[in-house]
Amino acid sequence: MLVSLIIRDVVLIERLTLAFRPGLGVLTGETGAGKSILLDALGLALGARGDSGLVRRGCDQAAVTAEFQLADSHPVFGLLREQGLDSADTLTLRRVIGADGRSRAFVNDQPIGVTLLRRLGEELVEVHGQFDTHGLLDPRTHGGVLDAYGGLETAAAQVGAAWRAWRQIEQARAQAATDAGRARAEEEWLRHAVAELDQLAPQPGEESALAETRAVLMHREKLMEAINAAYADLGGERGAERAVAAALRQLSRAADRAGGRLDGVIAALDRAGAELSEGVSLLRAVSSDLEIDGGNLETTEERLFALRAAGRKHSVEVDRLAALREELAQRLALIEDQGDTLTRLARESALARTGYLETAKALGARRREAAGRLDAAVARELPPLKLDRARFVTNLEQVAEGDWGAAGIDRVSFLIATNPGAPPGPLNKIASGGELARFMLALKVVLARTGSVPSLIFDEVDAGIGGAVAAAVGERLERLGREVQVLVVTHSPQVAARGDTHFQVRKRLKGEAVATDVVELDGGERCEEIARMLSGAHITPEARAAAAALIKK
Repeated sequence: MLVSLIIRDVVLIERLTLAFRPGLGVLTGETGAGKSILLDALGLALGARGDSGLVRRGCDQAAVTAEFQLADSHPVFGLLREQGLDSADTLTLRRVIGADGRSRAFVNDQPIGVTLLRRLGEELVEVHGQFDTHGLLDPRTHGGVLDAYGGLETAAAQVGAAWRAWRQIEQARAQAATDAGRARAEEEWLRHAVAELDQLAPQPGEESALAETRAVLMHREKLMEAINAAYADLGGERGAERAVAAALRQLSRAADRAGGRLDGVIAALDRAGAELSEGVSLLRAVSSDLEIDGGNLETTEERLFALRAAGRKHSVEVDRLAALREELAQRLALIEDQGDTLTRLARESALARTGYLETAKALGARRREAAGRLDAAVARELPPLKLDRARFVTNLEQVAEGDWGAAGIDRVSFLIATNPGAPPGPLNKIASGGELARFMLALKVVLARTGSVPSLIFDEVDAGIGGAVAAAVGERLERLGREVQVLVVTHSPQVAARGDTHFQVRKRLKGEAVATDVVELDGGERCEEIARMLSGAHITPEARAAAAALIKK
């Protein structure tokens, strides 16, 4: 619920902090005192359109902060997570508008766009009256409201799941048909490309291996010269290998007479001989590998250049040619087995469509039963609100298949007719002003336990009524306040007397300027305000007694 509203430099309000509590809160005050400014200020914090005209004269900017306390399961936290924003136990919305008309918005001190602020506001507060409204006046919400009233959320979720399953299969079928059609158009090219790649038979990593071989072959003669020279130095008639072996024989014959002094030398020469022997063997192996016909360079280059040409032709890296061949072959295979695939997917799609349709029809039947109960419940609320000639209708219209969706095959809309014999029409097109607010009050009383918006505001809900009707409005507002937080701007003493919290909007002179204040009334002050509402500027003892009686009642 809304727990506080802080307003700075908005029109006639200089500094104002209001604390709100659960239940029914009423705002009263003389005409022109500035009650609409409070709604405008709250609207700013909820994402309503703002302009520089709301900034108090002589100030650089206006600022409004609305603080809410919500259950952990409230949808607004899911919306914050979707946007990657941090949440806390208390949700704070802040809006700043400069004298130049520029606007900034924040949630929990994190900057956001006004569009997101408006989305958050729609989840937190619903306003009914002669000003901008949303919620129940938006036909897109009516299906969800009816489902909540009828306890059909589980059935509606099943319809949504069946819809998504059908659409997933249908999208796969449509994609397969598109791919098959494209493949048929490319069939000749595909067959040629696959055959060409089959003949080439590229292997991953082959390009780098061929490039390395080519580099070696290009320098073959110089390599052979170096190898032959090294072999002569190491393994020839006068090579190092023979020299070490000869030295080792000489020292071995003399070792017995050296008293162990030659043991280390003999061991080192023995190791050197072994290493030299291994080196000579490796040289022979390298030399053998290079004993290749000169035509192998040409063969290597032809293979390398053929691979690179194929890569350029298909606009892929050479190492991707093998994978490309598999992809093209799969597209060809799709042509060959497309009949089976498309038949299978079409069959699965038809079964999923049937399942969705059956589930949606069952939901529609239950919705129609719930609609009858909702219409009857709202009808009972209308006569005491001086709407006895009006009629509320929950209309369910089965839509064309192209308009089916996750919500089902029915379009749900709340309609009203204010005059006997008149056809019912949309809420916001038929009723207006206080009449509309009373309609919304009746509907909200019936739907009190459904929906997630924790705070409701009624403006001008008592316009043009008095006496027993005003008392009925007050009683329903009080009843609604037991389920959600309700704030009402009222001129009716019968409504004001029902409030759990009472705020008075006052206008005062500050120097040569006019300022608006809001004070919370209690005890005698509240009785005096309701007496003023009963009798006007001159408050009589009778008015005070009547006010006290209203409050006591």
